Amino acid sequence: VVQTQVRFSGPCGVMDQWEEDCVDLQLNEEQQEEEQQPSDQSVLPTGSQDQMEDKEKPPQGKEGDSGEEWDTDLETDEATNQRQSFCRAELYLQACQRTGAVPVSSFLRNMGEANLNLNHYGVGPQGAKALAIVLQSDNDVTNLELEDNALRAEGTRYLMEMLQTNISIQSLNLSNNQLHLEGAVIISKMLLDNYYIKSIKLSGNYFDDSAAKYFADVLKGDYVVKELDLSHNKFCDTGGEHLGHMLATNVGIEVLNLSWNHLRMRGAVSLSAGLKLNSTLKQLQLSWNGFGHIEAESLGQALKQNSTLVLLDLSSNRIDDQAVTLLCQGLATNDTLRVLKLSHNPLTNIGALTLLRTVKNNMKSALAEIDISTVFVCEAFLELLEEARQTRPTLDVRYSVMISVTRNLSAIQIFQKFLEERNESIMDFFQALDKEGTMKVSTSAFRKAVKAANVPLDQQQLEWLIRKFDNNCTTTIIYRL
Repeated sequence: VVQTQVRFSGPCGVMDQWEEDCVDLQLNEEQQEEEQQPSDQSVLPTGSQDQMEDKEKPPQGKEGDSGEEWDTDLETDEATNQRQSFCRAELYLQACQRTGAVPVSSFLRNMGEANLNLNHYGVGPQGAKALAIVLQSDNDVTNLELEDNALRAEGTRYLMEMLQTNISIQSLNLSNNQLHLEGAVIISKMLLDNYYIKSIKLSGNYFDDSAAKYFADVLKGDYVVKELDLSHNKFCDTGGEHLGHMLATNVGIEVLNLSWNHLRMRGAVSLSAGLKLNSTLKQLQLSWNGFGHIEAESLGQALKQNSTLVLLDLSSNRIDDQAVTLLCQGLATNDTLRVLKLSHNPLTNIGALTLLRTVKNNMKSALAEIDISTVFVCEAFLELLEEARQTRPTLDVRYSVMISVTRNLSAIQIFQKFLEERNESIMDFFQALDKEGTMKVSTSAFRKAVKAANVPLDQQQLEWLIRKFDNNCTTTIIYRL
């Protein structure tokens, strides 16, 4: 016999009186055998039998018991029908009074909204407990934002138990809540029987390689979670191996954020090996890790085989000109990647040219956006980009360029416009200098003629124009009709 004391006030009004009811709940032997938690009384109401049946879903091959190890101590209300007679605001205030939590005014103001944003409100573990009591039977909230609330593992445990009965929440943000390994264990237990959470953000929670193993184990055969944010954590080589093995078999995740970790060497190589076999991932964010030559080569091999990835973010790594060449081994044949981010890497104009040539030569390439915004490119790159855009007019490349480079590139247009105003062409100009018809003009003669004609070019533009016509630096310009 379990005796639970319940306190509540009259319907939707000022909470001015507490009434006490004691309900004796007798479980027969058959019910006890079916109970999933034989030794721990759940602190949250489990809802009606119909609600539990609605939550059932065909198995997805996950191992483990559905919540056998949950340790809970949240208080329960008398019964579902009595609980529904209270307005949620009053229920929340009562829960706050019982737990000693300070009510969050934003929660009271936004009741009934699909998006519940409680980021940075200092909710804490007891506040999470009060929220869990109210949200367990809520049917309105689909996106729950609880970033930076010092929930810790204790508060997370209350929320994870709430999700066992709540079937409306599909997106959950628990970033920056000091969860550590204990929190990872609690969340992974929830994910074992998850059928509704499609997006979960767990950035900045001090998760290490051990935590990565818990997540990887429960997500290997998962198909429900579509977006997973594990950025700003402490995953290293072993963590990368766990996540790589998960990627190889996972058939649900479409967006994976692993930026701001410590992934490099064997961890990064394992992650690339998993990407090679993955068939669902569309966006992979790996900025601020340790990807260099070895890691870029493994990614290049993965891109040869992967046919689903559309965005790859490698910003702020160790990708230099040689690493880009290795990455281009995959880009030379890949036909699905659309966005590639390589800013804030030790990349030079040489690597930028290699990248652009690879994309230009791969007629099946789907790349439409390339970010090398921290690379200062030269005139040759800009000319090649113009050529590439003849066949790929939508190609968007972000780069940096010196003013002198753009001035040099304008020299040819200035020269052509000058000649057009005189009803001449460039060939006419060369022929006038080539008295003997040898199809050759010395660079010194060309320089003197341009200055004599008062073409509006400064010395730097003129010298660049000469180098443009005399590619091999032979001091002779060879022209053809």
